[in-house]
Amino acid sequence: MSNVLEYVKTVLQKVSFDKFLFEKELRKGLKILMIDDISEFRTWCYEKFSDRYQGILNQHFNSPLAIT
Repeated sequence: MSNVLEYVKTVLQKVSFDKFLFEKELRKGLKILMIDDISEFRTWCYEKFSDRYQGILNQHFNSPLAIT
């Protein structure tokens, strides 16, 4: 697990109170993560945030532009 992945997770947890900030930071995180970390990140996001942000997660992880 990379330090960047840990950083992105920390940021998402801190902004998870706000839908717009969450989506913004999710997009930024997906841009900076290494391809090897994306699968673990996706799993973690769905475990932590699917109850509140299922639609946002689906949009970003299931889009043709998402790297999974």
